[in-house]
Amino acid sequence: MKSLEEVLSYVEASHDDMIQAMIDMIRYPALAPVNGGDGEGAKADHLMSQLKGFDSVERFDTPDDTDPSVMRCNVVARKHGAKPGTVWVIAHIDVVPTGDPAAWDSPPFDPVYRDGRVYGRGTEDNGQSVISAMFASRAVLDQRLDGMSLGVMYVADEETGSVKGIQYLLDQGLFSEDDIIMVPDWGSPEGSMVDVAEKSVMWLRFVVEGKTTHGSSPDEGINAFRVSTYLLADLMDRLADRYSGTDDLFLPPRCTFEPTKRPATVENINTIPGHDEFCMDMRILPSYDVDEVLGFIEDVMREHEARTGARISVETVQKEVSGKPSSTDSEGFRALCDAIRHVTGRAPVGKGIGGGTCANFFRLRSFDAYAWQCGGGTLHAPNEYVEMSNLMTDAKVFATLYYNLCVKG
Repeated sequence: MKSLEEVLSYVEASHDDMIQAMIDMIRYPALAPVNGGDGEGAKADHLMSQLKGFDSVERFDTPDDTDPSVMRCNVVARKHGAKPGTVWVIAHIDVVPTGDPAAWDSPPFDPVYRDGRVYGRGTEDNGQSVISAMFASRAVLDQRLDGMSLGVMYVADEETGSVKGIQYLLDQGLFSEDDIIMVPDWGSPEGSMVDVAEKSVMWLRFVVEGKTTHGSSPDEGINAFRVSTYLLADLMDRLADRYSGTDDLFLPPRCTFEPTKRPATVENINTIPGHDEFCMDMRILPSYDVDEVLGFIEDVMREHEARTGARISVETVQKEVSGKPSSTDSEGFRALCDAIRHVTGRAPVGKGIGGGTCANFFRLRSFDAYAWQCGGGTLHAPNEYVEMSNLMTDAKVFATLYYNLCVKG
């Protein structure tokens, strides 16, 4: 049996190979059809060719709802161990759109390595985890597994709801109560925190219908922009007051109710707009019922309708209820913290986050799942990049986890 130091030396010596593997992978866009892409098929094919030494490497494909001709592709690789359960490291392979090409210093799907970073769309989110899982597994796959089975999973559809990714795979019965589940899709500086819980997420789109008129005669119309502005201000104040509780497990420790997207109203300044809309991103502590929050919002909307004569509607664009926090007294949490401590010298703490990851879908089905990696900060932004030093640390931590739980057992 190799020593752990030999395993970590292998990972360290793979630095240049990691860079090349990242560059090769980012050239496959993997955008959802709703975002103008053709899914994860080409990237999944490429990654399957890179997964060597497993007992099985399988594709789990399911058609996209908006374009059934497109398959949403998931890759599941496993090497069998002597003991029950699998240690999974799970990363998603779909990416978000690039946005304005002019905002990028280099083409987003023609990645470049510069000054210790690889730049390109999907490098940090979630390429960092795809490549760290790949090289962590390579470091130990030539060994007999006297412990648990070793698993790597590359999933689809995370950026657009995970219905065709983790939720689909959970329905296939691929996981057991003996499994240890790592979902490295959230990071903190120096890897000092482990995500053990997430807030509920609700995205709402409000539409206000008033009456268009000339700017010189506002009393003859209903200014939808004015109505929506008062409504938004009222919602922000009253939501923050009504749901003001705190929970120090979470960062930040309170609910957040933020206005985000707002399309244009009218083209010219001297027209009173008869239509307006805006969106809000809400991250709600698990102690509050999401449906009760929505009911309160609808009550506030009715008040503004009665006062102004406008018609107001709300659409729930996305709603994800938070699962029970993952245990910080489990074998998986202790093993992850031990691996982080061995590689970085730091003792991480369990925290809750506002962002949504695939880990929550496991928690909703009574599995413990943990999100951890180093860094975080350029995901979804122009000139997205991954720090190779962070990727190297992640790979060493997951290699240590595999070694302790799968090789040694």
